[in-house]
Amino acid sequence: MKYEAINNKLFKENRARFVAKMKSNSIAIFQANDEMPRSADSHHTFRQNPDLFYLTGIDQEQTVLVLFPDCVREEMREVLFIRKTSEALVTWEGHKYTIEEAQETSGIENVYWGDQFWSILPGLMFIAENCYLNLNEHGRKPYSVLDREMRFAHELRQKYPLHHYHRSAPIMHELRAIKSSIEVALIQHACNITEKAFRRVLQFVKPGVYEYEIEAEILHEYLINRATGPAYPSIIASGGDSCILHYVDNNKQCKDGDVLLMDFGAEYANYAADLSRTIPVNGSFTERQSEVYNAVLRIKNEATQMLRPGITLEDYNKEVAKIVESELIQLGLLDKKEVANQDEKKPLYKKYFMHGTSHFLGLDVHDVGHRYRPIEAGMIFTCEPGIYIKEENLGIRIENDILVTDDNPIDLMANIPVEVEEIEELMLVSMPF
Repeated sequence: MKYEAINNKLFKENRARFVAKMKSNSIAIFQANDEMPRSADSHHTFRQNPDLFYLTGIDQEQTVLVLFPDCVREEMREVLFIRKTSEALVTWEGHKYTIEEAQETSGIENVYWGDQFWSILPGLMFIAENCYLNLNEHGRKPYSVLDREMRFAHELRQKYPLHHYHRSAPIMHELRAIKSSIEVALIQHACNITEKAFRRVLQFVKPGVYEYEIEAEILHEYLINRATGPAYPSIIASGGDSCILHYVDNNKQCKDGDVLLMDFGAEYANYAADLSRTIPVNGSFTERQSEVYNAVLRIKNEATQMLRPGITLEDYNKEVAKIVESELIQLGLLDKKEVANQDEKKPLYKKYFMHGTSHFLGLDVHDVGHRYRPIEAGMIFTCEPGIYIKEENLGIRIENDILVTDDNPIDLMANIPVEVEEIEELMLVSMPF
C-alpha cells in the first residue's frame, strides 16, 4: 500500500461496535469487492469494499470476514479468509498478505487461506440461527450491479434457505457515520494532501492552459504524497462548463476572463477528501465574478455554523435555502415579491442552486449515513453551496469538509485559501507581466 500502516485498534473497535448490534446466535459475512474486468485480460484498479475495510483494514481482493460472536467455538468468533499466495502469483502480481501480516493488519488471530472458506462455513451455519449479509445499499442511488456480495447472498440463501437473514447495511450506515479519532486523522491527512494540490494549481493556472493539464498537476501532487489517487473523478470546468455540476471531460483550453471551477479530493488510506474552489483563469476576478463568489462564500460560512448536533440534513438544507434565496435577491437574480409568492414545491432558487449543500464524507466521498437521523458529534460532512448562472457562463462552488463536534464545527480545510484577495494574491505570484 502507498499509505502508512493504520493502527489496528481502529478495526478491532469497529468490529466490537458491529457485533454489539447483532441479534443473538448470529453470523455476519463480508466479502471483498470484485476484481472488475476492463477488457481482454485486464482489470480496473481494485478498490476494497469499504465495509470490509472498515472492519479489517485488509486492502486485498478475495478477502472474506466472518463474525460469529456467540459461537461455542471461541476460535471461530472472528475469522478472516485471505487469498492464498504462491510463487507464481508473486511473480505475476507481486506480494500478497501472509497469514502473519493479515493478523497484524486486522487484529484478527484466526486467519485462513480463502480456499478453506467453503469447508469451514457449513459447520458455522449449522450452529447459527441468523445470518447478516452485506449489500451495497445507498439512499442516493438504487442497486443495479450483481456484484460479489449479491452473488454470494443468492448462493447462501439457496444453500441455507431456512436461516433468518438480516441486512448489515443499516448497522454499517449507523456506525460508519460517526468517525473515530483515527478516522478523523486519516481524513485530515487526505485534506492536507488536497490542500497541497490546490496550492500547486494556483501557481500553474493561467490563460491558455488546458483543463487536463491542471488535472495532471493535481494527480502529481497526490501521488508524491502517498495518496492512492483521486477520491472521485476530478471536475476541472472552465467558462460555461462551470455550470455543469459533474463535468469531467476536462478537455478545454482555459480562456482569459473565465472562471475555473474545480472539484477534487485526494484519497488516502481509502478515506476521501472533497474540495471545491473557483478561481479566475487570469488571476483576477471581475467585479461581477467577485460579487457572486462572495455571495457563495457567505452562504458557505453560515451553513458551516449550522452543522451542529440535533438538526437533520433535511431541515439543514431547508434553512440553507433561505440564505441562498436572500443572496440571489441581492445579486438581482431573483425578485423578492416573486419569492414570497412562489410555489414551495418548486422554489425559484433551484434555477441557480440545484443540489444539496452537504453530504456524509468518509470511506466513500458520498459516504453512507441516514439523512433523516439527527446530526451527531463525530460526523463529517461537506459544505458546498454554489450559484450557477448559465446566462453569464458563470458557475461558482466553494466546498470544505466539516467535522461536527459538541461545540463549534471544525473545518478540516480551514488552511486552504478561500478568500478572493488571498486567491488573487497567490495567483499573482506566478502570472507573467
